[in-house]
Amino acid sequence: MHIDIVPNRRARPVALLRESYRKGKKVRKRTLANLSSLSMDQVESLRRILRGEKLASVEGLLDCLSSAHHGHVQAVHLAMRRVGLESLLASVPCAERRLVSAMIAVQILAPRSKLAMTRWWEPTTLPEVYGVADATEDDLYAAMDWLLERQERIENKLAKRHLREGGMVLYDLSSSYFEGRCCPLAAFGHDRDGKKGKRQVNYGLLTDAQGRPVAVSVFKGNVGDATTLVPEVKKVGERFGIKTVVIVGDRGMIGQKQIDQLKDREGVAWITALKTGAIRQLLQGGHLQMGLFDERNLFELAHPDFPGERLVACRNHALAKLRAQKRQSLLAATAKELDRVRAMAGRKLKGRDAIGVRVGKVVDKYKVAKHFDLEIRDDAFSYQINQERVAAEAALDGVYVVRTSVPADKLSTEDAVRSYKLLTRVEQAFRCLKTIDLHVRPIRHRLEERVRAHIFLCMLAYYVAWHMIEAWRPLLFADEDQAAKATRDPVAPAKRSAAADDKALTKVLDDGTLVHSFETLLHELSGIVRNTCRRKNAEGEPTFDVVTTPTAHQKRALDLLEAITL
Repeated sequence: MHIDIVPNRRARPVALLRESYRKGKKVRKRTLANLSSLSMDQVESLRRILRGEKLASVEGLLDCLSSAHHGHVQAVHLAMRRVGLESLLASVPCAERRLVSAMIAVQILAPRSKLAMTRWWEPTTLPEVYGVADATEDDLYAAMDWLLERQERIENKLAKRHLREGGMVLYDLSSSYFEGRCCPLAAFGHDRDGKKGKRQVNYGLLTDAQGRPVAVSVFKGNVGDATTLVPEVKKVGERFGIKTVVIVGDRGMIGQKQIDQLKDREGVAWITALKTGAIRQLLQGGHLQMGLFDERNLFELAHPDFPGERLVACRNHALAKLRAQKRQSLLAATAKELDRVRAMAGRKLKGRDAIGVRVGKVVDKYKVAKHFDLEIRDDAFSYQINQERVAAEAALDGVYVVRTSVPADKLSTEDAVRSYKLLTRVEQAFRCLKTIDLHVRPIRHRLEERVRAHIFLCMLAYYVAWHMIEAWRPLLFADEDQAAKATRDPVAPAKRSAAADDKALTKVLDDGTLVHSFETLLHELSGIVRNTCRRKNAEGEPTFDVVTTPTAHQKRALDLLEAITL
C-alpha cells in the first residue's frame, strides 16, 4: 500500500490510500480510502509508517527547557554585520561596544526607555547574540557616555564612507518633545509634535543624497532652524574634509542671510527655494510671468537681486487645485464660526470688548484671518471676505521657485528641481525616527549629555534600519523602481510604479505571501525560535539548541539582508 498525492487544480491536493495489483502483465492501482480530510502532517506520518519507519513523539524523546525569539534579532545582527556597525563604533572589541550594539538593536526592534531594555530582551536571544546577558541599567548609561565621547570619530567614518567631493549633502532640523523640566536643552520653541505645553529639544540631521544619515547635532529647543546651518556646513568642510559641496535645505533653512555667509566659503554651493514674499515680488515686477505656465510646468529665469544664481519657477497644477479647494473649505468653516458670533452680538455678547474677544478666539482658528475684513461695534458685529486678498494668494497656488548657485553645465534645470525634492528623504528619516519605527520621542533623559547620546544612538539605529528597508523593498509596501525618479517629470505629482500600486491593492506578493511593513516583517521573523533541549529524563546531561527552520518567506528576508553592500 502507498499514498498518492493528486493535484486538484486550485483546491487542496487529494491524498489517496492505494494498493497496487497485477492484472495479467499490467500493474493496476485501486483506491482504498480518501485521506483528504487529514492534515498533511498526518498524511506524511502514514507514509512513513507504510515505509516501515518507527515513529516516536518528540515529547517522548526530548525535554524542551526554554524557548527564545530569535529571527528578528538574527536579522538586525546580520544587517549590523553587513554595514560594519561594530567597526564604526570601535575598532577593538570591548564591553561598551557590545552594549551600544545591543541598544541600537533594541531601538530597531522595540523602542523603549533604557530602564526597560534589559527586561524586554530577556525572552529573546539578544543577550546571548550581543554578549550582554549580565548588563544592568547602569551599564547601559555608562555605555551611552562612552558612545557620546566617540561621536565625532564615528561621524567622521560615516562621512568618509558616504560623502564625496562635489556631492550633495541634505540638511534639515526637527524637534522632539521632552518629558520633564530639568534638562538644560529642553525649551519652548516651534512645536512640530503638536504637544502643547511641552518643552522640546531640536536636532539637525545631515545625510548624503540617498538619505543615509552621516551626522546629527543637538540644539536647545528654542534655537531657530537657520542659525544651525552654517556650523553644519563648517563641519562638512573642516571636520569631514569635503572642500566642495552642494548643501540642500528648505527655504526656512537657507535664507538670504545664510546665503550671504555661504558665499564667503569657497567651494560651497546651495540648492533651496524662495519664500512666498520673494515669489510675489517676482510676479509683481514682471520677472515671473504666469502665462508661461500654460505651455510648460517649469522654466528658468534670472533676477538682479540674485546675482550668480539660477531661479527655476515651477507650477504643480494638481497641487494648485488642491490648495484652492482647501482654502475654500477653510474660509467656509471660518465664516460659519463667525456667523455664530454675529448671531450672539448684541444679545449674549454685549460691548465691543466682549465681542472682540470672542471674535479673536475663532477668527484665526483655521489660519485664514488675513482674508477677512471685520467690523466690531458695541451692539453688533459684521464681516466680509476680502476677495482681492484671496485672489492674490490664489495666483501663487502650486507655484514654487527653486534657487541654486550650481551652474547649468553641472546641474540641469530639471535636476535642480529633483535635487531640491531630495529633502523628502530627510523628512522620511525624521518620520522614521519619531513615529514609524524608532520612536526617538518622548525624550526622558535628565542630563544634557544623555539626551545627546540618546539622539545619536537613534541616528545610528536609523542608519542600520535604512539599509534594512532598502534591502527589503521587494517584501515591503515600497516602490522598487527607484531609478524612475531620475527621469520622470520633476514637477508633476510623484507616482508610484504599477508594481507598487499592485502590492498596495492586493497586499500579496507574486509568490502568494503577504506584503509587509518594516515592523510587521520583523514581527514575522520573530517566529523563528531557538529552543534549548535535553534528552528526556536525563538531568545533568548537556543541553543543545535547536532553531526552528525558517519558512521560505523568512529565508528570503534573511537572504536579502545577507546581500547588503555599502
